[in-house]
Amino acid sequence: MSASLVETVDLEAPVSVAWALWADVARWPSFLSHVQRVDPLDGQRFAWQLRLPGADKNFVAEITEAIPEDRIAWRTVEGVEHAGVVTFHRLSDTTSRVTLQIEYDPHGFIERLGALTNLDSTLANYDLGEFQKLAETTAAL
Repeated sequence: MSASLVETVDLEAPVSVAWALWADVARWPSFLSHVQRVDPLDGQRFAWQLRLPGADKNFVAEITEAIPEDRIAWRTVEGVEHAGVVTFHRLSDTTSRVTLQIEYDPHGFIERLGALTNLDSTLANYDLGEFQKLAETTAAL
């Protein structure tokens, strides 16, 4: 069984701010609630530690595409299977839209339950809300 989710948020922040925050891997735990830590292994690969309801997960993901102020794409190379892309859209000089799309293969009861009950979508929506707060606060500085 494969699952996917797409979530979008509009920001009162320019694309340059949204891109800079997302491109800084060290910042991810500050707005991705389930991400415990992300450690760079080299320029393209990162070791992730996730804390999820009922299970902690570790995996290695690699950046497959990074186009400044446009998109960041990744896929896992070890551990939990998933791939994703974040795209950045300029709405005006001071506003932007960020879209997160993730394709994943839920393993185990908890992950299947999350996919079936839209818990994954709720979590992604929450995380984008946290990202929105961070981006808008950063843009206001």
